Amino acid sequence: MSSPPAPYAVVVPTLGRPCLADCLRALAAGEGPAPARVVLVDDRPGEPPPGECPAPLPLDALGPLADRAVVLRSGGRGPAAARNTGLRAVQEPWTVLLDDDVRVGPAWRTELARDLAGADPGTGGVQGVLRVPLPDGRPPTDWERNTAGLERALWATADMAYRTEALRAVGGFDERFPRAFREDADLALRLIDAGWTIRRGTRRTEHPVRPADRWVSLRVQRGNADDALMARLHGPDWWERAAAPRGRIRRHAAITAAGALAVVLAAGGRRTAAACAAGAWLLGTAEFARARILPGPRTRDEVVTMALTSAAIPVLATWHRLAGEVRHRSAGCWDGGGA
Repeated sequence: MSSPPAPYAVVVPTLGRPCLADCLRALAAGEGPAPARVVLVDDRPGEPPPGECPAPLPLDALGPLADRAVVLRSGGRGPAAARNTGLRAVQEPWTVLLDDDVRVGPAWRTELARDLAGADPGTGGVQGVLRVPLPDGRPPTDWERNTAGLERALWATADMAYRTEALRAVGGFDERFPRAFREDADLALRLIDAGWTIRRGTRRTEHPVRPADRWVSLRVQRGNADDALMARLHGPDWWERAAAPRGRIRRHAAITAAGALAVVLAAGGRRTAAACAAGAWLLGTAEFARARILPGPRTRDEVVTMALTSAAIPVLATWHRLAGEVRHRSAGCWDGGGA
């Protein structure tokens, strides 16, 4: 006689984007054991004006699960703090984290029950299998390739089930990570250090590519500050432990230094030396742009976007990394104040 499925709660942090309704609708439409609780954490910043209520979240998309929904507010402090807010409302033994832009598969609830049933007592987390649909008939853009990296990422909280006791034992998410970047790896490494194991499950979830403007690659460079915090917390080898791509920060720093040197030398009247430094900057920038353009669709708009952003990314990446080194120079272990 089989044992009953493990009770679980679903926690979804959200900024109230239109994709939330699709996420909730997919969760409700599936077959298999339903969540005991659905915690929606409204992380829209600020408070509504006096006498006004924030725009409601689409609870009706949950259909028969709507009566299990709880809505909390976290004040726009980022996804780590939003998930901690949701965790405080969870009473079930498993907390399943979903992002508001994913769509679980039709058999997801059945597959989740199987994943949780197969977890031994030392398993602290079971990761879902993400699929990022890419366009047919053309190579993906730089932004689409960036999103598709989620398929290979370890511990992505787009679909991640954790034992609630494990989350609370390590203090939840570190709220010093203000973006949806590295906070998942930090949590997983702390759980592993505490003796838990994390494995990949079988349930499948689709993560569509979000619409983005031309400058999205510039904004994501803020994550370099989070890399500085990761190195402070987990040591210089955290890249290998998390199987994370190291990125181009060293090359970005070299390109930025060459450009800055060219400006300084030119201001000092040393034209030949300035021209050499400027040439090094140009070659480095051209190589970076080429590496981003060649795998893509090479449309005029994509080429222009890659050329413009490739000139700016090295400076922004270097700046944010240095700012992170300064900001987190005395960072210690997360004290668990948010869980």
